[in-house]
Amino acid sequence: MTIYIDVSAAVHSKAGLGRYSEKLATALSEQQPGRIALFHNQGANGRLPAPLAHLPRRAVPYGYKPWRMMVLLGQMARLPFNRLVPGAELFHATEHLLLPLRGIPTVLTMHDLIFKLFPEYHKKLNYWYLNAAVPLFCCRAHKIIAISEATKRDLIAHYAIPEAKIAVVYEAAADHFRPPTAEQIAAVRQKYDLPTQFLIHLSTIEPRKNLPRLVAALRQLRQHHPQLHLILVGAKGWLYDDFFAQIAADGLQNIVRSLGWVEDGDLPAVLAAADLAVQPSLYEGFGLPVLEHMAVGQVVAASNTSSLPEVGGTAAAYFDPNSVDEMTAVLHRLLTSPEERTTRRALGLARSAEFSWAKTAEATLRVYEEVLS
Repeated sequence: MTIYIDVSAAVHSKAGLGRYSEKLATALSEQQPGRIALFHNQGANGRLPAPLAHLPRRAVPYGYKPWRMMVLLGQMARLPFNRLVPGAELFHATEHLLLPLRGIPTVLTMHDLIFKLFPEYHKKLNYWYLNAAVPLFCCRAHKIIAISEATKRDLIAHYAIPEAKIAVVYEAAADHFRPPTAEQIAAVRQKYDLPTQFLIHLSTIEPRKNLPRLVAALRQLRQHHPQLHLILVGAKGWLYDDFFAQIAADGLQNIVRSLGWVEDGDLPAVLAAADLAVQPSLYEGFGLPVLEHMAVGQVVAASNTSSLPEVGGTAAAYFDPNSVDEMTAVLHRLLTSPEERTTRRALGLARSAEFSWAKTAEATLRVYEEVLS
């Protein structure tokens, strides 16, 4: 019998959901050799990450949009898709897409309820789909994994899901996030033409990341730190045109720069080269970049909302993401206090070491065993 892990997000995306499904499936296969298989939708440009290539897999040829509509209609009609996962003893949906299955236990990972909390930050069609599908998927799953206590609270508050049905299992930074050498930092400074002094923000660019307020804080900070820049690392997500249009209108193209997606081999050194990392998001289901920054020895300033204090613990410095003045004050304090940065850097390295994908896999396996028993 086989446990199937849906790794569609890893096949189609390098962002947070993709990292989660890839790293989880890899760690699970190491702890349960011969028991783990993969499932995913292929689409036109899907590519299975190399660390997963040795595992058995089943795939459907459909693209993301038609496939998720098929899954929703199958759930609504109670039409089982069992033939797609032959020999399954359990199916784990690692993103918000649960296959309709009959007689096969299912686990659903819920990363967040952003569409519910911030509907204005989603495209209308995507909002409609999630609003219709997620409550149904949560109802049909035998067990739900929430990636933070914050997400668990949201699930209970908005869908009245019994607390016993939800298990909190944390994510972790990947193994390659570790403090780089001075030579590695010098190399990425030259390769990416990084400024002498800069803040760094790592995430997919979308409205809830609160980047306009971060840029407003940057403008205030430049009164005291005239050489300070902002470097954005991560892919463009959705509804980002207004943000970049405002950057252009304000003539800040040389002060605020997006590197786009940075390859994994360079990313730790790019993050460590900054003076400070900033995560000003209005909401995060987990906030994995906080751990990734800390794991490379970078100091983090973050919003005091949702899961971010839960992840950052006492290592990060926090601010109200709705207050540009408070954000500015915290960033200025950190930039001008080498003693505090040294303390927080040590705390961050210790904090990130508390999380690992091996621990995530162990906790996930306990959920599986509970469902199977």
